[in-house]
Amino acid sequence: MRKMSFQNENYYHIYNRGVDHRDIFGDANDFGRFIRSMRIMNNNSNEGQRDYVLRKMFKSGKYPELSSGYPELSSLTSGLFNIFNQELRLVVRNYYNFVEIISYCLNKNHYHLLLKQLIDKGVEKFLHKIGTSYTNYFNLRSKRSGSLFETTYKSAYLDTEGKIIRASTYINGNPEIHKICRAENWPWSSYLDYLGLRSGTMCNKEIILSQFRSIEEYRKFVKMIIRDEKAIKDELEKIDDKY
Repeated sequence: MRKMSFQNENYYHIYNRGVDHRDIFGDANDFGRFIRSMRIMNNNSNEGQRDYVLRKMFKSGKYPELSSGYPELSSLTSGLFNIFNQELRLVVRNYYNFVEIISYCLNKNHYHLLLKQLIDKGVEKFLHKIGTSYTNYFNLRSKRSGSLFETTYKSAYLDTEGKIIRASTYINGNPEIHKICRAENWPWSSYLDYLGLRSGTMCNKEIILSQFRSIEEYRKFVKMIIRDEKAIKDELEKIDDKY
């Protein structure tokens, strides 16, 4: 059980990584599956209801993209996901989302999320659903068993506007902080959506972007965070090398 009690309308920076620091994302299929799970499982629907809606869409013949055969949720495009969610709302009585997703970044062995809780235990329910679903998928695909994530995810309550903004920029700049690649070249984060280079609809960007005069100003702030965080990280690595 977690010690932190998540409160509605509050913002949290969530972090988790693979057990024993192992990689949890192997290729584009893995990254895509987790991101789609974040979108489709952020609500109180169950697997049977989701499966019913997907079969209904497939049988309707309205969507040529589904004509090649009965698809998995992980294969749906962003546009079809939006349609799927609309149909799901018609099926599920008292439909509600668990959290509002503000920013995210997936790296090979860990992920970062910036979330706003919308209902009681929303953060816990959301993380449980996506964690269980992705672990089952990954274990089946990799022919392994057991836990994939560390049992206790880390969380930080962001109690000021400044902390919320800094968390968003840290998350969007994370690939560059970890020296993976330039942040704007990493497709598995929300940064491209923030920069207007992609039309993703999963994140509520306005809570962050409304605090800046322009997207370019936000980009400059992200670069500043990347520079500062990289300097801190490099200094810690130097100390580790000495001992």
